[in-house]
Amino acid sequence: MPTIRVEMFEGRTPEQKREFVKAVTEAACKTLGTKPESVDVILTDIRKSDWATGGVFWSEKT
Repeated sequence: MPTIRVEMFEGRTPEQKREFVKAVTEAACKTLGTKPESVDVILTDIRKSDWATGGVFWSEKT
């Protein structure tokens, strides 16, 4: 039973998330040979002010 955790910037619509979860689940099933009901996908929305790359918050990048 794979559990797939995805961290991403907030702002996606429920429909975008729904499509993404469906695509990730289908890819896991195809690749790992598992059934959809055994795939868990956990989405975590993160504010750009809480994520930094190279010492700079994404909220401060232009």
